[in-house]
Amino acid sequence: MKRLLTIIAMLLALSAASSGKGKEIKVLYWNIQNGMWSDQGNNYDNFVAFVKEMDPDICIWAEAESRYITDTNTRLKGSEHQYLPWNWDLLAARYGHSYALLCGKRDGFPQVVTSKYPLQIVKRVTGNGDDIVVAHGAGWAKVDLGKGKELNIVTVHTWPHRHGYKAEDKKASAEAREGDRFRASEIKYICEETIATVPGAENQLWLMTGDFNAISSVDNFHYERDASLPAFLVHDYVRANTPYIDLIERFYPGEFMKSTLSGRRIDFAYVTPALFKLVTSAKPLYDGYVDLKHDPRGKEVGGFCHPSDHYPILFTFKLK
Repeated sequence: MKRLLTIIAMLLALSAASSGKGKEIKVLYWNIQNGMWSDQGNNYDNFVAFVKEMDPDICIWAEAESRYITDTNTRLKGSEHQYLPWNWDLLAARYGHSYALLCGKRDGFPQVVTSKYPLQIVKRVTGNGDDIVVAHGAGWAKVDLGKGKELNIVTVHTWPHRHGYKAEDKKASAEAREGDRFRASEIKYICEETIATVPGAENQLWLMTGDFNAISSVDNFHYERDASLPAFLVHDYVRANTPYIDLIERFYPGEFMKSTLSGRRIDFAYVTPALFKLVTSAKPLYDGYVDLKHDPRGKEVGGFCHPSDHYPILFTFKLK
């Protein structure tokens, strides 16, 4: 009888603890460099094993398109030869995700969201067809987490170059830092087309993540650059004009957390205050499969890296 009462008490305690924890959601973001070029010749087996080990509920992939023939920098020609992005549903199923969505695409560097939970596209953001262009495209997706809970995801991959978009004199354009100003116009437009359209978004669950190709003034203790440079325009805009919180900066105040093999932090996860309150852990990943390395052949294969030239970001939040 005493043992039975003990077992009942333990079960009640576990039930109470479980109900108090809420649903845990793990999110993984990563720029996977040319559709995981490094592992496509291996049928993505190492990539799938890594994702399985991390066991995320939601993944956001940048550069989610096959662009080059395996082990070369020779471009694939025609969508019939590209496994990604057209087969993300098949690849995602291998690591346990039933849903896959092409979120942002304008050229060969799209973003894809995969999930254990149902997905829907709200908007693909590519520009206004006139004076605004979002070079790689961006997207706004919603994840149905159940019981009336939704996560809004805005995917970002801005213009990567120092020169401006379609600049005729690229050298002069780069010297004038027109690429920085173009990126700033992209992020302003993306925010205006997504989170700014929803009153009270700060009280909802929003995530904006991706490869911003821009450094932040919060990291200038590390860069020690002139604070007036246009290099900081992108993140200065986000910080001044949206409710977003820089997740990694908040979790590692005063520390510099690189996101690329080159040593810069240009990949960010921004969350609204409502989501930030639920986050229990957040970190860039640097070890194991994601311990980045340059391909020893250098320019012969376009200077590509293994398995990417960017580090992933992993964070977890718990729904109440």
